[in-house]
Amino acid sequence: MILGIGTEAGVFLYAGLSGMTVMFAYELLSCIRKLFPHSPWIVGAEDLIFWMAASAFIFSRMYETTFGSIRWFFLLGLTAGAAAGYMLKRLGIQAGRKISGALRREKRKK
Repeated sequence: MILGIGTEAGVFLYAGLSGMTVMFAYELLSCIRKLFPHSPWIVGAEDLIFWMAASAFIFSRMYETTFGSIRWFFLLGLTAGAAAGYMLKRLGIQAGRKISGALRREKRKK
């Protein structure tokens, strides 16, 4: 089935959102690991379970949006979404550091 360019753009954006979702879910798992340290065996098991669930999630999104056929722009959208999510995370960290530094400077002035 050939999709129109507008539909393909929508699928690409939806794929980007799916990529961001998987990336942020893995970041959440990383934060939980920092709060509650695990042994290497448990970390490996968590990773295996996470990536199996992420694969099922990605497959279901791809199946729903591309009518069961693999479209390369969907895979490109996943990658672009994960990269955009990573950049948003980095920007958030930088903004948080700047705000924190400004608040510390204001506190020292008083």
